[in-house]
Amino acid sequence: MKPTDCIFFQLAKASQNSVRFWGQRAAGLGLTAAQAMVMRFLFDEDGITSKELGERTQLDSATLTGIIDRLEAQKLVVRAGNPDDRRAISVRLTEAGHGVAEKISRLSEEANRDFLKGFSDQEIEMLHKLLAAVRRIA
Repeated sequence: MKPTDCIFFQLAKASQNSVRFWGQRAAGLGLTAAQAMVMRFLFDEDGITSKELGERTQLDSATLTGIIDRLEAQKLVVRAGNPDDRRAISVRLTEAGHGVAEKISRLSEEANRDFLKGFSDQEIEMLHKLLAAVRRIA
């Protein structure tokens, strides 16, 4: 087998390509790819706990904390105590953050269409299924 046929090489290169593609789109809003992803999740459900946000984004606690710190410094999110659980911290979009998150939502839909424009609907569905299966491995 050639090194370029190795599944790990193929997945690494596909990941780099997709992160670069999304990162270039997110940079137009002054955000990294990961920051934009977190904002998109908050747009979908604002005010969730940092633990829930970590589970949804599949980011570890340290990485997510750093992202939230930077988004908070940009005044896009705020942390607040959770009235249901004093140990938990909720993450909320600020007014400015909500506006940015709304733009990210539209941008992510557009970016998805552009990134996958060479694929049929059936290929896109299969790609999603295969990637979900790969994420479940190990």
